Amino acid sequence: MATFQIFQSSGQYWYYLRADNGEIVQSGEGYTSKASCENGIQSVKANCQPHRFESFFESGQYGFNHVAANGEIIGRSEKYTTAQSRDNGICSTPQKLDRLSGLA
Repeated sequence: MATFQIFQSSGQYWYYLRADNGEIVQSGEGYTSKASCENGIQSVKANCQPHRFESFFESGQYGFNHVAANGEIIGRSEKYTTAQSRDNGICSTPQKLDRLSGLA
């Protein structure tokens, strides 16, 4: 099952959304508290509609940003080598969240 993993680094809290195979699908920004990071995860869950994902191509790599209703980026994808792989990642993120097992 997909899981959110919260960790602390450089005095901030971060999250990863990990796929069933353990790979990182999406990561969040740095938060000043664990509670803020958990709120960010709730925003990810609440904003998991297809129109909330913005595709990009930068420095020879493809990726996507997960954007909240207020326009803020709430998650960034891993980098992909093809647009098709990126698009598959976008399409699978809501499915991963549907099967979510909670915080790791």
